[in-house]
Amino acid sequence: MNLKVLIIGGTGEMGQWFTPFFKSHGYEVVVWGSSGKVEIAERMGVEFACDLDATISTSDIVIVTVPINITEDVIREAAPKMKGGSLLMDFTSLKTGPTEAMKKYAPENVEILGTHPMFGPSIPSLHGQIFILTPIEGRCDKWFPVMRSLFEDNGAHIEVISPAEHDRFVSVVQGLTHFAYITIGTTFESLDFSVNESRRFMSPVYDIMLDFVGRILGQNPYLYAYIQMENPEVLKVHDAFMKQCGEMSSIVRKKDVEAFTAKMKGAAVHFGDTASALRRSDKLINSKIAEFDSLLESIGQEIGIMHTYSGIVHTGIVNKVTPRTVVLDTGSRMIPLKTENIRLLSEEEMHEWKLENLEHHLRDVSVLIPEGAEPNVITDFIYCNGDVVSVEIIDRYDGIKGTSRLSVTYRVMIMGDIEVEKVQQEIERQLKGIGCTIR
Repeated sequence: MNLKVLIIGGTGEMGQWFTPFFKSHGYEVVVWGSSGKVEIAERMGVEFACDLDATISTSDIVIVTVPINITEDVIREAAPKMKGGSLLMDFTSLKTGPTEAMKKYAPENVEILGTHPMFGPSIPSLHGQIFILTPIEGRCDKWFPVMRSLFEDNGAHIEVISPAEHDRFVSVVQGLTHFAYITIGTTFESLDFSVNESRRFMSPVYDIMLDFVGRILGQNPYLYAYIQMENPEVLKVHDAFMKQCGEMSSIVRKKDVEAFTAKMKGAAVHFGDTASALRRSDKLINSKIAEFDSLLESIGQEIGIMHTYSGIVHTGIVNKVTPRTVVLDTGSRMIPLKTENIRLLSEEEMHEWKLENLEHHLRDVSVLIPEGAEPNVITDFIYCNGDVVSVEIIDRYDGIKGTSRLSVTYRVMIMGDIEVEKVQQEIERQLKGIGCTIR
């Protein structure tokens, strides 16, 4: 019998990510959301919990993934209704409050596990993603190894720390970085500064920084508000950050170069391995430059481009490339595509796409093969032509008067965007070259 997972908040973005994840691993998934969007559950092919209390009491795992400000309230309502031997988890950005609520309201025979997926719902898989787990001693002996293995087996990196340690770390990892990026965005607004115009003069570093600012600003503002406001550790971080901003601004106003350099050198020493940071950031910058260079080198050539968000593949001749756009000539029209929204397909990916999506051509080639030759080996020989999709033998005949040679007819499927006659002529030329006679 499949284990039953209830995701409270399952119709939200993270719930919609984890529903197919658990479903694909053999769990029976049921979702519930306060909005009552049954159609989302139907689209994911799972049940919507119309009777939430009854579903809680029959579930093996209950996952709470709701806004931070109501997480503890949801735990207080749901935890007491859970059956013995089940597991209660939360997927929120804070751990001390939710974990204390789970300890307080979950029955002793219900296990609890604080969980923080350090990624958003836009990622395609768990490969390379970080999961923070905050198990409480004596309250997760059965389920902790099960959940850890599930996430690790799917490529996630697991970090195990206490709830208090978690909240201290994320007050900087999320609290400080989000605060800084959002404040850069609000500063742009207060200065009436044109971000789009500034990209005309950008360096790769500035361009990447802008993208991170825009990435944060484009997310759910309520989520980011709660990350700032619900973690009591964040205010200490804000105070330290604004104190440093004030000191650095004062140094700049005084034009005290020595004080500025001393501050920067001290921060570099504390930061530690700045050389590795430089190499990692160079790798990111160079990958951005390399993709642009590849597009430039492809002008006049056929390429395949996948639109990152829709998954649609466009093929055509590269007509023009600018830092922001690439224009493809498809033969029937010109298609401009934003470079930030696309991924250049490799030659192998392009070939596979053509195999699956083009309408290919069939040609039959009949030959007398040399005495002692193996028809199947000649099949492999024809298939070596890069424009050939497949080859099969459709006829053999050894009763031709005047010869003891075997007659073989090969059905050749030729790539749909290739000039068929030229390929057929080339195949026949190669067959003659190994001693075959065209019939």
